[in-house]
Amino acid sequence: MSQPLHLAIIGSGASAIYLLKHLLDHAPLLKSRLRAISIFEQSGITGMGMPYNPLTTDRYNMANISSEELPDLTITFADWLRALPASELRDLDLEGVEISDGAIYSRLALGRYLNAQYETLLTRLRQTGIEIHEHADCRITDVQDQPQQQRVLLTTETGSEHLYDQLVIATGHHWTEKDDPASGHYASPWPITKILPEHGQHHLFTIGTLGASLSAFDVVCSLAHRHGRFVRTAEGLTYEPHPGTEAHKIIMHSAHGLLPHLQFAQDEPLRKIYRHVARATMLDLVDAQGFLSLETYFDKICRPVLTEAFTLDHMPAMAQRMADSDFTLQDFVTTMTDKHDYANAFEGMRLEMKEARTSVLQDKPVHWKEAIDDLIYTLNYHAELLPAEDHLILRAEVMPFLLNVVAAMPLPSGETLLALYDAGKLGMVSGKVTLLDPQPEPGATTITVEDGDQQTQTAYRMFIDCSGQKPLEMEDYPFPSLVRDRTVRKARVPFRDASRAIAAMSDAQKAHLFVDANQRYYHIGGVEIDGACRLIGADGTPSARIHDIAFPHTSGMRPYSYGLQACNDTAAIVVQTWVQEIQKHQAVSSDPQELTKIYEKID
Repeated sequence: MSQPLHLAIIGSGASAIYLLKHLLDHAPLLKSRLRAISIFEQSGITGMGMPYNPLTTDRYNMANISSEELPDLTITFADWLRALPASELRDLDLEGVEISDGAIYSRLALGRYLNAQYETLLTRLRQTGIEIHEHADCRITDVQDQPQQQRVLLTTETGSEHLYDQLVIATGHHWTEKDDPASGHYASPWPITKILPEHGQHHLFTIGTLGASLSAFDVVCSLAHRHGRFVRTAEGLTYEPHPGTEAHKIIMHSAHGLLPHLQFAQDEPLRKIYRHVARATMLDLVDAQGFLSLETYFDKICRPVLTEAFTLDHMPAMAQRMADSDFTLQDFVTTMTDKHDYANAFEGMRLEMKEARTSVLQDKPVHWKEAIDDLIYTLNYHAELLPAEDHLILRAEVMPFLLNVVAAMPLPSGETLLALYDAGKLGMVSGKVTLLDPQPEPGATTITVEDGDQQTQTAYRMFIDCSGQKPLEMEDYPFPSLVRDRTVRKARVPFRDASRAIAAMSDAQKAHLFVDANQRYYHIGGVEIDGACRLIGADGTPSARIHDIAFPHTSGMRPYSYGLQACNDTAAIVVQTWVQEIQKHQAVSSDPQELTKIYEKID
């Protein structure tokens, strides 16, 4: 950023909103170098993002984050809600509701808040003298880097072309697999309207979901409200099906038969990259081969933190086990999973509801859950240092555990699930799901479920994939010129001991192996970025003009980036990179010893 530049942003969702927020925070320095910002949004509605947009979500879909967990914008979510007129609160089903900083509200409410913040940020940026150009309902179909001209060329769906000096890709969720309504198979639940019955109609059959995640709950909740009503009594929440809907039921398929853990109170709701370890200490763990070992990180950093957390949680047996050096990360995952592994997941949730209510309503933090969330969040921003062997362990064993523990379901959502279960409208099947190919039955989706030695087949008239966003592969990267010109390359990590690791890999894992420049790599999904979110080209150097902060593109390199907190921190890293370059009059190095100094600036 040596000359006044024109910045383009593709996408106007949460990541883009937090990018604008950090640009505003640094406007006194940046405004002399940043003359204009152009924002391209493929939706007709700007400043919301897919999960919170009325075109994609439903009034019954709940956010899974409270105001106190949201990174700062111009006003807190709760204060914004409190300031709304009665008519808008009524429209959000919040009229007469006492607004709380710790409560969970609908996705639509959060979407309106984000949109209001977006508009405020644009106004304030204009007031600093930076030009703002918005392009709603405008899809970018290609991006070409032009190194000789030091520009980036954007091409729209209509064929128009636009030149910019810098680009941030913030395109958000993207599913590459197509729905097949004829067979009842849906590659994602979004937009939620596609799976809802017509007004006055009902789905009088059993519906299957792949996954029992928060997205699956969105499906369950939206459909439940179309087929019955929830009634609150002195005994709790109950569900009364509409007459004639006896055949309507939902079965959630979960690999391990687990439901998300319930919401818990926290001492520090906002994650920090360096809460439990200093940057220098973290980098000191890197060995002579240049690797950060997962087990070393667990032993040196996680173990003392979790020992203290279990002590605070009055779990002396776990604190004692953590103090045993033979108790490994995988032992920890297995032990804590077993503590919450029930023969019946719904009855397990019923048992845990009492503990969760005590934690939330009496503000009693569950320290170990908060600690492991923070610790893996730290690791996330250094994941490129892990050898391929550790990435395999992280994804196969640690991540499923973490997403179950930390994707905490709000208490009202847990009550809703139990009410539906008690009414006989919701069930769970454990085991690995495979879709048959070809499909044997017209008008249905047939799946095979493997659970231990047992294998069963089931056909559904509607089967919805709720397993979440996966990293995009190179062939699905939305800007073909960047792939063709080798401005971007697939994300990769080297092995510590390739021969030994490959011998132990499954055939499915071996499909991700490749060789580049005579070195064997494991493809971890998505495209490669450096620690400043700059695209890495085929020659291994970071782009001087293009940052990619779209999680579907980068979650191979950043496997534990999730939610609005990661949107904020990722955007802050990009802006702080520019600040550093202006102050030092040179590009920021990709060397972790230098680049991670930026992370300290945003904590």
